Amino acid sequence: MSKKSRSRGGGGASGDDHEDLARPPPLQAVLLADSFTLKFRPITLERPKVLLPLVHMPMIEYTLTWLESAGVDEAFVFCCAHSHQVKEYLDKSGWAGKAGAGSMSVTAVESHDAISAGDALRVIYERGVIHGDFVLISGDTISNMSLKDALQEHMDRKKKDPLAVMTMILKHSKPSILTHQTRLGNDEIVMAIDPETKELLYYEDRADTSHLYVTIDKDILTNNSTLQLHNDMEDCYIDICSPEVLSLFTDNFDYQHLRRHFVKGLLVDDIMGYKLYTHELRSGYAARIDNFRSYDTVSKDVIQRWTYPMVPDVISNRDCSESRLHRQGIYKASDVTLSHSAQIGASSVVGSATSIGDHCKVLNSVIGEGCKIGKNVLINGSYVWDNVIIEDGCKVSNSLVCDGVHLKAGAIVEPGCVLSFNVEVGKNVVVPAHSKVSLLPQPSNEDSDEELEYADTNSGVTESTPFSSMRSNGDQATVPSEEDESGTSKIGTCGVVGYIWTSGDTGILEEWRQSIAPIPKEKLEELQHAVSEDDGSEDESNNPTLPDKDDSSDIAVEDDDPFSKFEKEVEETFQRALGGGVNRDNLILEINGLRLAYSLQHADCAGAVFYSVMKSALVAAQSTNDTLLKTTAEALGKWKDLLRNYTKTIDEEMEILLKFEEMCQETTKEFSPLFSEILPILYDKDVVSEDAIMRWAEEKEHADESDKVFVKQSEAFIQWLKEAEEEDDEEE
Repeated sequence: MSKKSRSRGGGGASGDDHEDLARPPPLQAVLLADSFTLKFRPITLERPKVLLPLVHMPMIEYTLTWLESAGVDEAFVFCCAHSHQVKEYLDKSGWAGKAGAGSMSVTAVESHDAISAGDALRVIYERGVIHGDFVLISGDTISNMSLKDALQEHMDRKKKDPLAVMTMILKHSKPSILTHQTRLGNDEIVMAIDPETKELLYYEDRADTSHLYVTIDKDILTNNSTLQLHNDMEDCYIDICSPEVLSLFTDNFDYQHLRRHFVKGLLVDDIMGYKLYTHELRSGYAARIDNFRSYDTVSKDVIQRWTYPMVPDVISNRDCSESRLHRQGIYKASDVTLSHSAQIGASSVVGSATSIGDHCKVLNSVIGEGCKIGKNVLINGSYVWDNVIIEDGCKVSNSLVCDGVHLKAGAIVEPGCVLSFNVEVGKNVVVPAHSKVSLLPQPSNEDSDEELEYADTNSGVTESTPFSSMRSNGDQATVPSEEDESGTSKIGTCGVVGYIWTSGDTGILEEWRQSIAPIPKEKLEELQHAVSEDDGSEDESNNPTLPDKDDSSDIAVEDDDPFSKFEKEVEETFQRALGGGVNRDNLILEINGLRLAYSLQHADCAGAVFYSVMKSALVAAQSTNDTLLKTTAEALGKWKDLLRNYTKTIDEEMEILLKFEEMCQETTKEFSPLFSEILPILYDKDVVSEDAIMRWAEEKEHADESDKVFVKQSEAFIQWLKEAEEEDDEEE
C-alpha cells in the first residue's frame, strides 16, 4: 500500500499516531456528472452533457483537472444519465484508479434512480464516502481559481460557528439592463449579503424583471443593520460544504434543486438555524455552462486564455496531435491540411486530421478532429465537432454541428441552429434560424427545465414539426417531408435527415435568449426602446418606496462606485464582441443601454470603451514593448470607428487622454513607457484631434510635476503639432 493510501485509510498499524493526528484529512469533492436539466437536448439524448466537447476537450476534463490542481485528494463522480459513457471515459482517460503522491483519486458513483441533484446527494450520503468538508461542483463548470482563501474562510467560520454549513463561490457579473441576463445567458439573480460577515441573507433566481423592485421579508431588514443588495453576482455553482449538507438533504426529501429548494429552504428555516456564506471571486475564472449561450461564451473565454492553464495548447486530447497557439489566438493541430487560399480568422481552433479546402473562411469558430471541409465554405461563430463533412459552397453561421453531420453542397445553416449527431442536410437546403434537428424523435415528457435529463427516450414522442419554413438555397423547390409510423415528421434524404424539434411554449421567438447566435439587432433595439420608455415615464407613485427609518429598523444599504461597475460591464460586453458573442452593429446599442442604466454621460462611455480596447491590446501582446506597440496600433485601427462614436466633442476626446494617463499610472502600467509613441497613433486614427491634445498640454502647464510626466514624455510630438499648425497659419 502506498503512503498516500495509508494516509487516506484513517490510520494503519504503521506510522506515528501523532503524525496521523496532525495530518489534515484529505480534501474531497463531489462532482455531479448530470445536470438534471433539458437545456442541451436533443444532444444529451445520445451523450451526457459533461462529455460534450468544449474546445476539443470534454467539459468534465476541465473540471477534474481544476479539482486536482486546487488540491483535492479524492473526487467522487456521481453519474446517472448515460453513466456507462461517463465511467468508460474515466477509465479511458486515466482518471479512474489514479493513485500516487500528488494525484487525485477518482471514483464513479452510479445510480439510475436519481432524478435531481438532491437525490444524487442522498445517494452520496448513503454510500458513506464523504468523511469531512468537501467541494461540491457540477461537471460542466470551468475554473482556474485558487480554493485556498475560500477554504480557509470556510474552516475559520466553522470553528466559530458550527451552523455555518456552506460557502458559495460568486463572481461579479452584472446582467444587461436590456435583457436582464448575464453574459452567460443566465437570468439575473438577486441576493442580499451581510457586507461584514458575507452571510447570505436572501437568494432569488427567478426575480420578476417586469418590475424594478424585489420584495424582501421585513425580518431580514429588522435583524440586519446593514446589508448589500446585489443583482450583479453570478453563481459559479462551486460550493464548499460541511458534511451536514448531506444530512440535510437526507432529512428533507423536498430538497431537489440545489438553489431553489436547498438554499432558499435554509434561508427561511428559523428552527435549525443553519447559515450559508459567500466568497466573491476577485481573481481567477469560474463559470458554469448552463445553456448554449454560456457554451459559446465560455468557449471564447478558453480560446482567449482567460482560463489558463485550462487552454487548448496546455491540456489536450491524449489520442490526437496537440494544438499549437499561433498569432491572433489561432490554434491548429500540426497535422491539419489547409489550402493556401483558405483563411483562418482570429480566435479560431482547428483540430487534428482536419482538411480545409480552397477559398474557405473559418472565423471565430472551433473545428473538431477529422473533419472534411470542401471549397468556398464559410464558417462563422460556430462549433463544428468531430468527423463532420461540409461540402463545397456551404455556409454555417453561429450554430452547433455535432459529430458525423453531413452538409451537402450549397447547404446553409442559419444562426442559432443545433444539428445533433449524424444529421444530414441536403444539397442547397437552408436550415432556418434556431432549428434543432436530431435523428431521435422528441420525447413527450419535456415539461420544463427542471425535468430529468436522464429519461427513457422510448417513453413516447411528440409530433415534431417539419421545416414548414424550410427553403432551398436558390430557387429550387421546397423539399417534401415524410412521416414515420408514429406520426412524427421526418425530413427525407433529399432535404434534412432528422426529426425537427419544437421549441416549447415560448416558441422560436424566445430562442435568442440562450442561443449561440448573437442577439438580433432588431431585438436589442426593441428592448432599448422599452428601457427608454420606462426611463422617461417613471412616476414615483408607481414605484415602491423604501421604508422610513424608525427605532426598530436602522437599515443602511451599501453600494459600490457606479462608474467602476459601468466600466467593468463595458469591458465584459467588449470582450464578448471580441469573441464574436456580440455583433459589432449591436455593440453600441448594448453600451448605450448600460449608459442609460447607470445614468452616465457620453464622455463616460469614451473612457470606458478606450480602456476596454487598450486592455484587449495588452492581452494580445506577449512581453516586449515592440509587441505591445504593434498590438495597440492594430486594436486602435480595428476599433477606431467605435471610439469615434463616443468622441464627438473636444471634452470627450480629452476624456480619452485623461483615461490613458490614469491607466499608465495605475491599472495598466505596461503602457507607461509607450505613452509618447501611442499618442501619435491616437492622432493618426482620428481618435483624438490636434485641438484636444493641445488643450490637454495647456491644462497641464500649471499642474504639479507629477502630473506632467506624460506631457513631458510627449514634448517632441506636441512641438511637431505646434509647428505644423504655425505653418498652416502662415500659408493662409
